[in-house]
Amino acid sequence: MRSDASEVYRRYLSAVMLHGHAGARACDLGATDLYALNILQLSGAMSPGALSERTGLTTGPTTRLIDRLEQAGYVRRVPDPDDRRKIVVEPVAGPADLDRVMAPAREKIGEILRGYGPEQLDVLFDYFTRAAAAYQEAAEDLRAM
Repeated sequence: MRSDASEVYRRYLSAVMLHGHAGARACDLGATDLYALNILQLSGAMSPGALSERTGLTTGPTTRLIDRLEQAGYVRRVPDPDDRRKIVVEPVAGPADLDRVMAPAREKIGEILRGYGPEQLDVLFDYFTRAAAAYQEAAEDLRAM
C-alpha cells in the first residue's frame, strides 16, 4: 500500500465535503439540508422520523430542515398512505439551481471516469458500494455511542 494512502484519501474526502458545502451555499441551502435532500432523492419518500434517524438530527431540527426544503421547492409533505393522520416527506423535481450548481463537478468526474477501462470501473464502483455501506454502519455505531 502507498505510504501516503491515508493522506490522499483524507484529501479526497475533504474535497467532496467542501464541494457539498459550496454547492449547498450556492443553492441557498445548508449542507445538512443538501445531504438530507440527497437521502430523500436516493431512498424516496419517508416519514420525518425516518429522516431524523437517517440524518442523526433530533425532531425539532428535522422539522425546520423539512420546512426549509419545502419552502425552497425541493420536497413536499403528503399524507402517509398507511395512516392519513401522519405525513411523509417526498422529494420533488425542485428548482434547476441544484442541477446547474452540481453539473460542473459531475462533468469533471465523468471525464475522470471515462479514462478508466470497464474492469477498473467495476473495481471503483464495487469500492463505492462497499465503502458507502461501511460509512453508514460506522455512522450508526457512532450515533449509538
